[in-house]
Amino acid sequence: MIQNGQLLAVFNSAHRVMKAEDILKKAGLAILLIPAPRALSTDCGLAIRYSSDIYDSVFLALSSAKLLPASIYRKNSDSHYEEMWTPEISDHKI
Repeated sequence: MIQNGQLLAVFNSAHRVMKAEDILKKAGLAILLIPAPRALSTDCGLAIRYSSDIYDSVFLALSSAKLLPASIYRKNSDSHYEEMWTPEISDHKI
């Protein structure tokens, strides 16, 4: 279940999302690989769920591995996800 305020990192392939999961788990970060919600358009159908409290750590780990997601969303309500970051946005702060 995705709680309001949690973040979802969406990737453009199953290979990339599983590699990102491995990197983040090895870094000791509390993340979970989940099926992407229907409200989000994803190429691979998977997403990484995590708390906004660890956003900087997740972003740094993925950036260091040159494995940034296609986009990052924040769940705002039961059916609304706000796109918070894409590679086109230069500032990674959420």
